[in-house]
Amino acid sequence: MASPSLVWLRDDLRLADNPALRAAMDRGEPVALLYVLDEESPGIRPHGGAARWWLHHSLASLRERVKELGGSLTLRRGPAERVVSQTVADIGAGAVYWNRRYGGAERDIDAGLKSSLREEGVEVASFQASLLHEPWTVTTGSGTHFSVFTPFWRACLALPTPRAPLPAPRALDGLTPPPSSDELDDWGLLPTRPDWTGGLRETWEPGEPAARARLRTFLQDDVPAYDRARDEPSAGATSLLSPRLRWGELSPFTVWHEAVEAHGTAGFLSELGWREFAWHTTFHAPDIATKNLRRQYDAFPWPRLSPSHLEAWQRGSTGIPLVDAGMRELWHTGFMHNRVRMVTASFLVKNLLIDWRRGEEWFWDTLVDADGASNPFNWQWVAGSGADAAPYFRVFNPELQAKKFDPQSLYISQWAADAPTEPIVDLAATRKAALAAYEVVKRTATQS
Repeated sequence: MASPSLVWLRDDLRLADNPALRAAMDRGEPVALLYVLDEESPGIRPHGGAARWWLHHSLASLRERVKELGGSLTLRRGPAERVVSQTVADIGAGAVYWNRRYGGAERDIDAGLKSSLREEGVEVASFQASLLHEPWTVTTGSGTHFSVFTPFWRACLALPTPRAPLPAPRALDGLTPPPSSDELDDWGLLPTRPDWTGGLRETWEPGEPAARARLRTFLQDDVPAYDRARDEPSAGATSLLSPRLRWGELSPFTVWHEAVEAHGTAGFLSELGWREFAWHTTFHAPDIATKNLRRQYDAFPWPRLSPSHLEAWQRGSTGIPLVDAGMRELWHTGFMHNRVRMVTASFLVKNLLIDWRRGEEWFWDTLVDADGASNPFNWQWVAGSGADAAPYFRVFNPELQAKKFDPQSLYISQWAADAPTEPIVDLAATRKAALAAYEVVKRTATQS
């Protein structure tokens, strides 16, 4: 009697270059695809609002593509270990395949499942699919993990060329009848009262086909100007691939090889490297979203939180044009240009003296590309407390940044034409206060 293969999908919502799916098909038995919405397992961080919107539409797209190929996508909700085990029992699966995850809580779940399923006689295998180089394969000469990007990326480039991407299946041998499934609409991933996602709908089309189309457009039209214009928020030179990689609608192997074939710039490829470095760091510091990587920053004397300042920052009403433009772009589109992300983050931490974790939480809720590594990693980089972090004394001046990267105010005019013009703080005075606070960290580190 046939024993079906179960493919457990996570942050790999695609058919092309999906090693777990390929392994299941190569096994030669019918294949069931499962996605579990797990918001209950210990340590699992629930998705933010913008991410939930993206997930809904990406799953809807994937479900239709799977159906067209003769398969079905089963949706179930609950603690992953329990749900996957129950699904295995429901369909009599003889093998379970998934692509690896690198967060601490996720690794614990996967390891527990792998052990328990194997004890029951089920074949279990996991695969490398979301990183070009798995975190434990890139080490310093002394065998430790890296804490600085440039030598990390140099070491990555010295490794063998990343494997070629796998083709998408032309057909799927699904189960008849398919396993019982939740209705996607019943998960309540889309906001309704109010529905604030109009800007997201105008900006994005989630799903693997749209991801592939965006990659082609970027490589054909935008790569030549990438290194020159990527820091200009009005230039439209960035790839806009970050949510596609975050949700696994594209694999990094596909992006890497197609970019190389299209003579993509070293600057663009290094952005893939920065993503790898964020996960490399998170693998070795899974509490990155809540704890300073550089523990001496625990001594930073954060003043009492000003709710009005935090709200002004969140709403894009600080009176600082570039900051307000970025925060309004974020609210409308679920995205913000990378240069402006650094400026808005620096303003929150170093001018408003608000703990970086507050900003990280807001970005987690409002970004469509927020993931468990890049979001906290980049916030710690700006705050000075992270790996290869910006020096504590580097305070981005948003006015100078605007003159340099938005000299004609095209970006500011697009997003913040009606924003307040009276700054809520004095940039020079707050910079001095930030430097004085960082001196406390410096003295504490020296005394310890």
